[in-house]
Formats: sequence, structure tokens, C-alpha cells
Amino acid sequence: MLQDPLTLYKLIVLYMLNRVTFPMTTAQVSDFILEKEYTNFLTLQQVINELTNASLISSETIRNRTHLSITPEGLETLTFFENRISDAIKFDINEFFRENEYTLRNEVSVLGDYYKSTSGEYDAHLIVKERGVNLVDLTMSVPTEEIAASICDNWQRKNQDIYQYLISELF
Repeated sequence: MLQDPLTLYKLIVLYMLNRVTFPMTTAQVSDFILEKEYTNFLTLQQVINELTNASLISSETIRNRTHLSITPEGLETLTFFENRISDAIKFDINEFFRENEYTLRNEVSVLGDYYKSTSGEYDAHLIVKERGVNLVDLTMSVPTEEIAASICDNWQRKNQDIYQYLISELF
């Protein structure tokens, strides 16, 4: 059965987002789809924009990374049309998650962003999430944007050590 390639790409994105319990970044979705050579970067961006505009996925940008999640409407659409995704593609997606789920989850469960506060200083907002629940939610006020950016970058690398330190000191 022939079908519009864009429709298939949209279903692949919906299927991927439905297979995880956390948002995925655009880069994570792109890495899989481009590695498998299902389509090219520009077409994938068009697909993600159309899914977002149709409210089948939601997107949230956090510090230059766009996090994608399937919406209830997207889930309903996938339920009706999932049979249009070949078993071979589903197998590729399931293998991708089997091999990379822990890494993918870590990449999106540790969030660090900063913004200029009303006092003129910068607030670095640091979060560690697990299954949608904030394990750590910390905001630090610092005098410069450079310090705030550095804190966010270090949070990505050192969050586990910092979390363990907090637990050992506070319990």
C-alpha cells in the first residue's frame, strides 16, 4: 500500500514519542531518523512543525533544546493509524530504545536554564526529573549571566554527585 511519505514520518515520530515516558528532544528524534536514513533533516523539521501545528505533539524549548511530547490528540491519531508503520520500522525503533533509553532519559531529565530576574541578577534554575516528578528543583541567584550559564553547564555534568551530596547531608 502506497502512502504519503510525510504521513509515515509523522507516524514514526508519534510512535517514538509514545514509546517513552519522558519528553524527547528534537535532536534525539532526529538522530534516530537521520541515522536510519528514513528522510532528510529539512523534511523532518517540516514533519515536526506540522505535528506541532496540528497539536499532535507539544514542544517546549529549554536552553536551546526543544523537548517533544505526544499529546492526547496525537495518541488518538497514532491509535487509528499505527498499523501503517511497518514491522521493520517498529523493530528499529524498539531496538533504538532498548539500547539507548537510559541515555535518552538522562539527557532530558536533567534541566538547567537561567534568566534575568527582576532584581537585575540572574537566576539559574536547576531540575532533576524522574517520571515527570521533580526530584530536585533548585534556583540560585548569581550576579552575572556568565556565572549562571556556567552553573547550568556544570549541572548537566555533575548533577548526580550534587544530588548524592544533598541526600547524604540532609538525611
